[in-house]
This record gives sequence, structure tokens and C-alpha cells, in this order.
Amino acid sequence: MSTKHFLGNESTAAWAFLAPALILLLVFLITPFIMSLVLSFTSQRLVSPLPTKIIGLRNYIRLFGDGGFWQALRNNFLFAVVVVPLQSALALFLAILVNKRIPQIKIFRSLYFMPVVIPMVVVCVIWYFLLMYPEGLLNTLIQGATFKHIGPLDWLGNRSLALPTIILISIWQGVGFQMIIYLAGLQEISAELYEAARIDGANLWQQFRYITMPGLRNTHIFVLVTTTILAFKLFTQVEVLTQGGPLGATNTLVRYIYVAGYRELKVGYASAASVVFVLIVLMISIIQRRIFVEEHEVE
Repeated sequence: MSTKHFLGNESTAAWAFLAPALILLLVFLITPFIMSLVLSFTSQRLVSPLPTKIIGLRNYIRLFGDGGFWQALRNNFLFAVVVVPLQSALALFLAILVNKRIPQIKIFRSLYFMPVVIPMVVVCVIWYFLLMYPEGLLNTLIQGATFKHIGPLDWLGNRSLALPTIILISIWQGVGFQMIIYLAGLQEISAELYEAARIDGANLWQQFRYITMPGLRNTHIFVLVTTTILAFKLFTQVEVLTQGGPLGATNTLVRYIYVAGYRELKVGYASAASVVFVLIVLMISIIQRRIFVEEHEVE
């Protein structure tokens, strides 16, 4: 068999394996983005007797002049800035804990991962009843523990508490997913490295710093990028628990787009917001990956 024929077969096989993923990307990502980009320059409405017109940059000008958009963007950034490092760090800590070879460790892994498999809507409904004001279970426990010196607290109706409450619920529900990813990464690191380090007198912190962290570099990139994307896609928790309130304190970009497109029926305007949203998330993901790659090159 000639080299050319062999390379041709390899190339065909490679494209065959790539085809399903490429088709999914084309159908569910690239095509919708192009359609949104085209619609963002029009006056398209979901239901309207008026014909659709090309209006140029009017949707974008209106979008950037809307205070509600900037408030939703600030909420998203605040949510991501808090959730991404905290959830990733907690996931790594839990992964290290459940990576130990002790009896019944699979039970602990299942307990930590269980919230992930529960639908977010169900999680939010459960937490809604726990956080109800003033007679929710959490308020009852706090009042009982402090002899009514603290509480009841309006967890979802207070502007200062609403977003932190959603942050805590999101971390509790999602940390198990990142934990499993980190656990897989930890199990790929050779145990011989740790054994050699112990023989050389390295303590636990030194083993973590010089073996665990470098060994998880690609895992860190994946976890941080996916967690950031999920943080910016925040919608269900807000819609079920606060509907964007109080006074927009928990509104997010995805909910802003949803309200504009499906409740106000302004498809063209919602498409402009969607294009901006995708570009923001894409830019942040590229920056994150580049930072990690540059740090690895420096090392």
C-alpha cells in the first residue's frame, strides 16, 4: 500500500469520526448564530401583521442604551466572578477527598454528585419552599437557633440577599459535575509520582503544588471554561425563584433575551442581544484558555 493511499484512508476515517460532532455544531450552534445575526438587523417580531424591515444597527443602539441590559450584564459578571472560582475550588477539594481508597467511598461520591442529576427546576422548587418568607424551614431554623434574635430573612425578596442566595444554590447543585471531572483528572496522575515525592521528603502541600496542580492543567482549563459558560447561561434559578427581581437585582442576559423575544415578541431585538451574549462568552473563553496556555509556556 502506498503512503499516499494510506494517508488518504486516515484522512477519510478522521473526517468520518468528526462528522457527527461537526453536524451538531453546524445545526445547533453555527446556523442559529448566523440566523440571529441576520435577524438582529431587522424589525422581526414573533407575531405581527406588519412586514419585516431591515433597520440596520437600530437594535444594537437601543440595546446598548438600555439600562436593563447593563444591569443584567453586571449581574452575570458578578455571578460568574463568584461562582467560577468558588465552585471550581470546592469541586477540586471534594475530588481530592473522594479520591481516597477507603471503604464505602462510592457512597460519598454518589451523595456529592446527586444534586447534579436532579433537574434544576425541581431543585429550585425545593429551595423555594425552604427559603419562603417568613415561614420557610430555613428561617424557622435560624430563628430557633438564635432565639429569634435573627430573622426572618427575605432570602429572595431582599436586593442584598437574592443574588447571593442564587449563587449558593447554584454552587450546591453544580459542584458535583466539576468534582467528577477533577476526579477523573486525579486518577490519571501516576501514583508513582506521589510515592517518589514522599520518599524525597515532600509534604502534602508540596505534593499538591508540584504534582497535583500541574497534572490537572488541562482539567483546569476544561472546568473553568465550562463553568464560565454555564454561569453566563444562568436562567432557570432566576426564573423560578425571583423572576429577575427584586427590581432587576437577579436578572441575567439569558432571561433578558427570553423576555424580549418571547414575552415582548421582539425577535429582532432579542437576536441582537443574543449575538452580543455569544460574543461576550466566546471572548471570555478565549481569554481564559490563552492565559492558561501562556502560563504553561512560562513554566
